[in-house]
Amino acid sequence: MNKTMNVLVLCTGNSARSILGEMLFKHLGNGRINAYSAGSQPAGQVNPVALETLANHGVPAAGARSKSWDEFAVAAPQSAPAPIFDFIFTACGNAAQEACPVWPGHPATAHWGIPDPAHVEPLDARRAAFETAYQSLRKRVTAFLALPLETMSRDEALAAAKRIHEED
Repeated sequence: MNKTMNVLVLCTGNSARSILGEMLFKHLGNGRINAYSAGSQPAGQVNPVALETLANHGVPAAGARSKSWDEFAVAAPQSAPAPIFDFIFTACGNAAQEACPVWPGHPATAHWGIPDPAHVEPLDARRAAFETAYQSLRKRVTAFLALPLETMSRDEALAAAKRIHEED
């Protein structure tokens, strides 16, 4: 795989965990990764605590927006072709269990379940939950990016992604 890889991070609402994942892949990928995120039932706005958490860690979040996975599906009418994804990560239980669209290129898919921080109350507890989600995703993204992805087969990379989740 001697190219920039395309990664899609999915969650139901695309307002918290998948946004954290997308921005971490972009920030830590050093040009190796084009990262995107989407949701099956997008919330319509990014959770402000997700943006706050990213900012606290110096992770840029320019362009972050809550969007439907329909934007990236094969059948989606669009002015520009959807990216061909190499990897798809589901960051929450619901998206991993839902019937997914057909993705161009039939990418490798791994489940990296993270507890939902978005509705934790009170606000201080929500901030702590976002920090926990951030740290878990950062650990997984860092471990994935440390792999020799350019020389690994799709199956090797998928097995490694699953091991990363199991070891966290």
